Amino acid sequence: MRRSVVLPLIGTLLIPMLPSTALAQAEPPPDRIINLLVYGDDPCPESKGDEIVVCARKPESERYRIPKKLREKPEPVGGPGWGSQVATMEQTQRQTLPNSCSVIGSNGFTGCTAQMLQQWFAERRMQESKGEP
Repeated sequence: MRRSVVLPLIGTLLIPMLPSTALAQAEPPPDRIINLLVYGDDPCPESKGDEIVVCARKPESERYRIPKKLREKPEPVGGPGWGSQVATMEQTQRQTLPNSCSVIGSNGFTGCTAQMLQQWFAERRMQESKGEP
């Protein structure tokens, strides 16, 4: 019984508010909205006519700095471990080390000699397995 009385009363209270909200939405938005960051004691510019000026104030020490969200790098989650980083560095530096068979490394020719000897031993084992002298 109470619910049936309360609901029509709430409805009669809310109905007069509807036209005012509809009129408020019918107004066009302002022509210009300006968002600015001001530093230290710099003044916020005055709005002219039908424009809105919104100012956010930052300390003077932040004026010439990179914004915080750009200067802080997030920590990589589950990134490569030290073992894989060391293996990658060794692999990229391998061509400049001795025994690398490379023209750019120090003592690179020793690696070419070792490579030729390994190839010769592999061919020799293959011939012996076939029964050739």
